[in-house]
Amino acid sequence: MDKVRIGVVGVGGMGQGHCAYMQDLDVGELTAVCDAFPEVAQEIGERHKVPYFSNHRDLMDSGLVDAVLIATPHYQHPPIAIDGFKRGLHVLSEKPIAASVKQASRMVRAADRSGKVFAVMFQMRAMPMYQAAKKLIDDGRVGELVRTELLLGMYRTQAYYDSGGWRATWRGEGGGVLLNQAPHGLDVFAWLAGLPKSVTAQCRARLHDIEVEDEAAAMLEFPNGAHGYLFAGVIEAPQTDRLEIVGDRGKILIDNGELRFWELKSPISEFTRQSEEMWASPAAKTVKVPLKKRETGHIAITRNFCRAILYGDKLIAPGSEGIWSLEVANAVILSSHRKKTVRLPVKRNEYEELLEELRAKSKPKRVVQDRRIMDTAFTKKR
Repeated sequence: MDKVRIGVVGVGGMGQGHCAYMQDLDVGELTAVCDAFPEVAQEIGERHKVPYFSNHRDLMDSGLVDAVLIATPHYQHPPIAIDGFKRGLHVLSEKPIAASVKQASRMVRAADRSGKVFAVMFQMRAMPMYQAAKKLIDDGRVGELVRTELLLGMYRTQAYYDSGGWRATWRGEGGGVLLNQAPHGLDVFAWLAGLPKSVTAQCRARLHDIEVEDEAAAMLEFPNGAHGYLFAGVIEAPQTDRLEIVGDRGKILIDNGELRFWELKSPISEFTRQSEEMWASPAAKTVKVPLKKRETGHIAITRNFCRAILYGDKLIAPGSEGIWSLEVANAVILSSHRKKTVRLPVKRNEYEELLEELRAKSKPKRVVQDRRIMDTAFTKKR
């Protein structure tokens, strides 16, 4: 096999963006598309001159694909992925891989049984600043965790939420900002800082007329006793995207696309006990961190996925790690609704019970105008 034959499932929104860059892949090619709306499937299929289907199983059984890229609403990711693994196909899933950790765990187990490549579309991991931050941490230059902070201040209009019946509902989406806009930030946060051991949180719909959260705030405690803070919302402008990781040996700050790193001459833990001065503090120097040029954006993850299939390359965003952002998101939602501190890993059945309660109360929404429009901000290299 010289190229991986890829079928995109779900082409009403972001799936169209995935189809568009396939022509630039040297290790993969678009060979089929699928959408639950037959007219959409036909339109995109004819646009790219590939066969089209309205049922994902028909696409999978067609013999036209070696892998599927899933770009449907969240709840549909697990059953489609599992159907793919059962048929011996490789799977690349959009984020989040599921709405709940229990369903995500089912996907991971199915992937393990199949022996096929499983990846998740967390393209922010490919960005040079996050790659550089990961290397600093892996090389021990940040040291043991002292404190973390993640601020994801974003914005969405009411028109955005009114654009589809599934958006911002427990039955259709399984959550709000934590399941839709925040997964990329939560992923790099967990990838760099690690998962907390407990979460105490509050969620609410503060500004929008929706049944899920448009704002979430949480206090975090990590296994070594370090504390952290998380905020995610779609109620502010201009956007804030800030990640801070403070360690015993240094500090990383990624603020709206800029990476800064401070390295300490002496670790905090040593200086605190050894210094005889009353008002002293560890000397810190600003270190310029080189950023290596590399391919970014969705195409980087898809190319890496294809190369993992063809040549065994290490995945940038393994599907098994797609569960990390869900652990945090589910813990925040569970903590808020049950009004208690939640320990990680989240108890699968407990969260599933809460989700079922919320879905049972979910009401059909009035859709002002059904729009299947791709977010152009995410078609750019990121």
